Amino acid sequence: MTTLLLALAVAAGPDAYPNPNLLIEPAELAKHPAARVLDVRGRNQYDRGHVPGAVWVDVAAWSRAFAAHPDDAAGWADRLGAAGVDPDKPVIVAGDAVNEAARVWWILRYWGCTDVKLVNGGWAGYVAAGGPVSTEAAKPAPTKPTLTAHRDRLATKGQLLAALKGHPPQIVDARSTGEYCGTAETAKRNGAVPGAVHLEWTETLDPKTKRIKSPAELRALLNDRHIDVNKPVVTYCQSGGRAAAVAFALELMGGRQVENYYRSWAEWGNDPATPIVKPAGK
Repeated sequence: MTTLLLALAVAAGPDAYPNPNLLIEPAELAKHPAARVLDVRGRNQYDRGHVPGAVWVDVAAWSRAFAAHPDDAAGWADRLGAAGVDPDKPVIVAGDAVNEAARVWWILRYWGCTDVKLVNGGWAGYVAAGGPVSTEAAKPAPTKPTLTAHRDRLATKGQLLAALKGHPPQIVDARSTGEYCGTAETAKRNGAVPGAVHLEWTETLDPKTKRIKSPAELRALLNDRHIDVNKPVVTYCQSGGRAAAVAFALELMGGRQVENYYRSWAEWGNDPATPIVKPAGK
C-alpha cells in the first residue's frame, strides 16, 4: 500500500468511505447551489419532476457517442457545454438506475471533470428525503470547455489482450451470473474474460433502498472476491454502464488505478479471436 493510500485508509477509518467526495446524500444537495445537477432518467420522468435546476441528459445518446468516438474531444466539449458543464466546477449526477448514473459519472471523469458526485439512493432517495421538485425544464448557460481525455481510465480490447499474455490486472465482471457463466446469450460468443472475478454491480447496493452499501459491507464484499483496491483493476460488462457502477464502488473504497473496458462484451463477445472461458459460477 502506498503512503498516500495508507494515510487515506487510516483517516477514513472502518466506518467511512476512503473517497467520500464521490457520493452525496440527497439532503445535502441544497448545500451545493453552484453545482451543475444532471438528471439521467428518461425524459418523461424528468418532465414530471426533477431537482430544481437539473439539466436532462440523454444517457443513451451519450453512451452510443462514447462507444463510437472515445477520443472526440470537440464533440464532447459540445455535449458537455450544452449541458452547462464546466470541468472545473462541481457536477452532481442523479437518476433511477445507478449503472446509468455511474456511466455519466465515469464519462465526465474521463473528460477531466474534477468533482463529480452521485446522489446516494438516486431520485427515489431524493424524494424520500423531501427534496423540492420542479417541472420547469432547465436552460443552462452553455459553456465552452476545453477537454483532455484521461486515457488511464479507459481499457481497450487491445490493451486487455496484451495484458492477458503477461501480468494482467485484476479483472472484474460486473454482469449477471448467467452472462458471466455464458448461459445467457448477449453476443455471438458468451462467457467471461479469462481470469475475471464475478462481482455483479447490484451487489454494491442495498437491495431495498438502492443506496450504496456501507464501507464495511463493501469492504467485506471486495475481500470475499479477493479484489485489492490498491492494485490495478479493469471492470467490464456488456456496454460500460454496469462496469462504471463497479468502478465507482472501487474508487469510493480508495481505488486509484481503475479502468473501465467500456466497449465490454458487446465487443469482446463478438470478436472470434478473443479468448473466452465459461466459469462454473459461485
